[in-house]
Amino acid sequence: MSSYKGAYSAEQSLGFAIAVVAVLLIGVVYVLSQRFGASFASFVLVGAAAITMAYWVHHLRGMAREQKPSFAAAREHETKSWVYDLIKDEGKFIFVAEVPGPDSRISVRLVDATLHVRGSGGFSKDVPIDGSAGMEINDFKYRNGVLTLRIGPPKEPEAAS
Repeated sequence: MSSYKGAYSAEQSLGFAIAVVAVLLIGVVYVLSQRFGASFASFVLVGAAAITMAYWVHHLRGMAREQKPSFAAAREHETKSWVYDLIKDEGKFIFVAEVPGPDSRISVRLVDATLHVRGSGGFSKDVPIDGSAGMEINDFKYRNGVLTLRIGPPKEPEAAS
C-alpha cells in the first residue's frame, strides 16, 4: 500500500476546486439538454450555458493566478516590523518589546548570549545580546503585551540571618 507524502499548494487545491465546479456545470448542461429534448431552442440554451460555463471557468482560473496569497512575504514583513529596545547600563541590560499573547503563553530564555522569546500564535524571536555571557534574567515583567526584562549577573543567594 502506498501513501502520498507531499502536500498540495493553495494554487493546486484551487485548480482542483475549479475543475470540480466545471464538471458539475457540465453535468447540469447535460441534464438540461436531456430535459428539453432535441428542439432548436434547447440546442441554443445548452450552447449558451456551455459558453457561459467556459467563460467563468477561464475567468476564475485567471483570478486564482493573479491573486494568489503570499504567505512568505507576510511572514517576512512581520519579522522586519518587530522592534525591541535593548538598553545597556553598567554591565546590565534592559530589554523591552511587544510580545503577543497572555502572560501564561510567554516564554523567555537566555542561553549562550542569545535571548529566546516565545509568545502565542507561533511568535518566536531570537535576539543576540553581545556581552551577556554568564548573565541571567533577574526580573521579568509582562503587562498589556509589553515584555520588560532585566538581565544582569547572577544574584548571590542571601544569607539566612
